[in-house]
Amino acid sequence: MDGFLLINKPVGMTSHDVVMKIKRKFKIDKIGHTGTLDPFASGLLILCLGKATKLAYMFSNLDKTYEGTIRLGQHYDTYDTTGKIEKSMIPNVTEKMIKEAMLFFIGHYDQVPPMYSAIKIDGQKLYHLARKGEEVEREARTIEIDRFEMTSIYENEAFDFIAHVSKGTYIRSLAVDLAQRIKTYGALSRLKRISVGPYHLNFAKTIDDVELHDIMTLATFFQDTPSITLNDYMIKLVKNGIYLDERQIITHEPFLVQDEHHNVVAYYIVHEGTTYRPVIIF
Repeated sequence: MDGFLLINKPVGMTSHDVVMKIKRKFKIDKIGHTGTLDPFASGLLILCLGKATKLAYMFSNLDKTYEGTIRLGQHYDTYDTTGKIEKSMIPNVTEKMIKEAMLFFIGHYDQVPPMYSAIKIDGQKLYHLARKGEEVEREARTIEIDRFEMTSIYENEAFDFIAHVSKGTYIRSLAVDLAQRIKTYGALSRLKRISVGPYHLNFAKTIDDVELHDIMTLATFFQDTPSITLNDYMIKLVKNGIYLDERQIITHEPFLVQDEHHNVVAYYIVHEGTTYRPVIIF
């Protein structure tokens, strides 16, 4: 069972919890996920099964879309309303001010990750340090916001939004930065991931509802990937993990290797120059 599952993660469950439940449900030993969702968040979680775990990196550069709710007036240590309130004020803002401030973040901006994140500094995850009451300086990262819009009216000091963002974006930091822009405090009170690249929550299943036939097979995943055909001698070498070079192909893109009977044998990526290394041998 090699392939991918699109799971609709519920609130209150860690990404690791989802992995363990799917392992038990389908009795699969090797499962990983392609991008953590915080326990308080819900939405699309893509799981890699079997040999597909080697392909998790292919999802890391994909853009993502989220919807959620931002509440103004309090600053939390976690940047979301599950944490401890550190500062409070009555927000003196209008809907127009919020919308104008949201426009400021469209494009590239340097974002500082929250302390409650899995980023490692000197070998330690930030959230481990945060739980001990420690705070360290975090380097800002350039991220890109393609869309950041209010999707509800502003009432009771909160509003709904949708955001389409690049890899590495922390929506919790975006909420805090937006609030600072309008001279108040703010935090996420709800978050749902609705897409990762071309993969959408509409096609995801809950843990209870998902079945084996919902697995996106490697054949489906690679259906638009170019391929080359090699003879039996070369196929034996490919199965042993040999690197290929310009004698077999010259390309800047990943490709599949198949035998003369059209059986897919391996997936290769560019190593350097015109040298290619296998990522998966089927």
